[in-house]
Amino acid sequence: MTLRVLLADDHDLFRSGLRAVLATQPDLECVGEAADGHAAVAEAQRLRPDVAVLDVRMPRLDGLGATERILSAPGNTTRVLVLTTHDLDDYVYRALRAGASGFLLKNLPPEELVSAVRVAGRGDALIDPSVTRRLVERFTTSIVPAERAPGLDRLTPREREVLLLLADARSNAEIAEHLGVGDETVKTHVSRILTKLDLRDRVHAVVYAYQHGIAPRG
Repeated sequence: MTLRVLLADDHDLFRSGLRAVLATQPDLECVGEAADGHAAVAEAQRLRPDVAVLDVRMPRLDGLGATERILSAPGNTTRVLVLTTHDLDDYVYRALRAGASGFLLKNLPPEELVSAVRVAGRGDALIDPSVTRRLVERFTTSIVPAERAPGLDRLTPREREVLLLLADARSNAEIAEHLGVGDETVKTHVSRILTKLDLRDRVHAVVYAYQHGIAPRG
């Protein structure tokens, strides 16, 4: 299966670099480009790509506004990845709340960008591990006590443990190694956590954990 990707960034050279990276992968295809947020929304609606990679700061309409419009469109199936040069950009947390599949720093290695597109394309989500804790702690302005966290009492002790590891930006493989279980077991736990807490994906599980004061800090 080939994933169809839309690239949106106001810097032509950066877009060209991203396009060149994607062109090296047989399962990824750049089907369109945009230089501003309005064009990104229009191209997403026209092309219906599997993944849209959006820069946070673009003219006419920023990446946040474009993310909201793309993801709220009726029948949308496009997943959005947000790119930023700032590891604590105010827009990023809001983009995640709008439904983005995650965000990455622009200085990440090409192979990590390729991996991120594949992750988003299969319906998973991610945040750059180097900034997960700082990002969510900074922008979670109201902490709800854990005893009032909706759905938390429905989690088993092991599911709570997996939730804490998710909040610590652990991958499924890292969680499996930490718990001494298989990858499929971890996937099952994550799926049950999302269902019980009525969460969209693992990014929003991280947000949930921080919002309710149950994530590791410091």
